[in-house]
Parts: sequence; structure tokens; C-alpha cells
Amino acid sequence: MTWQIDPAHSRVAFAVRHMMVSTVRGSFKVFSGEVEYDEQNPANSKITAQAEAASIDTGQADRDQHLRSADFFDVEKYPTITFVSTRIEPLGGNQYRVTGDLTMHGVTRPVTFTGEFNGPIVDAFGLRRAGILASTTISRKDFGLTWNRAIESGGVIVDDQVKIEIELEITEKVPATSNA
Repeated sequence: MTWQIDPAHSRVAFAVRHMMVSTVRGSFKVFSGEVEYDEQNPANSKITAQAEAASIDTGQADRDQHLRSADFFDVEKYPTITFVSTRIEPLGGNQYRVTGDLTMHGVTRPVTFTGEFNGPIVDAFGLRRAGILASTTISRKDFGLTWNRAIESGGVIVDDQVKIEIELEITEKVPATSNA
């Protein structure tokens, strides 16, 4: 069964250490995707998702513009970040490990998320809904995002490790009806 991401009830976010003392959090505001969910055998399910790199939002316009530039995401050249699952492993209960190919800044690398699958339930409108919570930590340098500056007291402006946090509400895709 095919499920689609409900962007009004979902979030694709990240957190990265700034100047070795605080954490900058942000998200991608424009994203979409589908889940091919096999209820009988969840390991046979598949997830595909994409985010528009230019939709990055950290709550600070100048920083967001810098992140869109060639120093970081280079959104003119690499407008989309994608994820395609290659393996889903049930860990017991509603816990899963999802491995897949993450493509960002023109580089594709395997990434493993851990998380949970909640549902499905039927909402007040008769639609089936489910929730996916997942997180991982990646090295931004592995994806060619290498811009940085040393700080006088030691360390760097932007840490290499970036935590990715995804909260998705998905709805079962309703087949289109024909008026013929």
C-alpha cells in the first residue's frame, strides 16, 4: 500500500553545534515523499523522500542565505536532497532501523536511521494515518559540505556532526476515481 507524507503534520529538521558552545537548529520547509508499506512484512517496505535544499530555515535570514550558497548546499547546483531506503529492519515492537541512500550536495552515501513506526489508525475523515519518527547523525564532510573557520579559542565555527531528526505523518494514498 502506498502512503504519502502529510507535510502539514511533518518535520524534517537538523541540529549542529555552533562555535563549540551552542546548537543551531533548523529544518527544510518543502519536502515530500512516499512510503510503500507492507503491513504483513514491514521489512519489505520502502521509503523515498526529497527536500528542497533552498527551503532551509534556521530562523535567521543571513545564515539561511549563507547555507544556500556554494559554501554549503549550493542550491543552484544541487536543489534537492533525497533519501531512498535500501533496507528496513524490525527491531521489536514499533522500533525499526532504516538504511538507505542519502544524496546531498551531489554525493550519495549510505545512512542508517533508527526510529519508530506508530499506527496505522483511522482518522475522523476515514483516512488511514501513521507516524514515523527517525533520527541519525551524519558527517557533513562526507557529503562535501566542508566550509568552516577556526575560532581563536580552539575549535571551529560549525561542527562536522549533524543530527537529523524526522517526524512524519503519512496518509494512505487514495486511488483516483474516474468520472467516465
